[in-house]
Amino acid sequence: MSADLCGKFQQAAQALSRAQALVVTAGAGMGVDSGLPDFRGDTGFWRAYPLYERLGISFVDAANPEHFEHDPAFGWGFYGHRTNLYRETVPHRGFHILLDWIARYHFDYFVATSNVDGQFQKAGFPEWRILEFHGSIHHLQCTGPCSNRIWDNGETFRIDHETMRSDNVPVCPDCGAAARPNILMFGDYSWVSDRTNRQQERFRQFLARHLGRRVVVVEMGAGTAIPTVRAASERIGAHSPARVIRINPREPQISPPHISLPCNALEGVQGIEDNL
Repeated sequence: MSADLCGKFQQAAQALSRAQALVVTAGAGMGVDSGLPDFRGDTGFWRAYPLYERLGISFVDAANPEHFEHDPAFGWGFYGHRTNLYRETVPHRGFHILLDWIARYHFDYFVATSNVDGQFQKAGFPEWRILEFHGSIHHLQCTGPCSNRIWDNGETFRIDHETMRSDNVPVCPDCGAAARPNILMFGDYSWVSDRTNRQQERFRQFLARHLGRRVVVVEMGAGTAIPTVRAASERIGAHSPARVIRINPREPQISPPHISLPCNALEGVQGIEDNL
């Protein structure tokens, strides 16, 4: 470990130990240490899903709500596979280090993530302290939608990996049309945002309670391609005396007094823990 990185871990540990509240923000890089793909660029996506490369389909193409209208078995080939993957994945130790900090320092806290994988809930973070900017694969809605109804994804999926089609297409209990994940997709005009709106309101109330206090944001694996998470971190960090600790192996840049840690999520939180 370089002396520079070691010094930054010490700075981050000092900021955390003095914090009055904690915000955890996370992008796709948070799941890499659990073995999840981050779909960084077409190459990363195709490495995880080789058939789509042969079909000339990018991540943006695959994550398109039109599949559920015109060929829902194909749409669920991608999202059913991801549902299975996220159900099988075990959250890495970094999640539990965060929970240890919360217990040790009695933090009031909130999680804000662009991930749709439900890994924070699986690791033990309560549902009411999480904002999922882009929704969740573990909830469904009508493709239409015929209503604003959102329900749990209790479906099972068997995926034909030669065609990336699902044997099961969930249906709306109200109108019988194909159901889709309650996820904000690319070019999406039918996402039912009610669940996320409620989460947004709880997050807004949390931030209002802590305005002007020493809030520390620990941001992990949030890139610039879809800057939702980075923008949220920086909005909080703009209010003195808040501090952002940005953990990112490829795009760690952030201006002082905020702290840049050029490493993966697990290495970052473990490095901070080692200096507490």
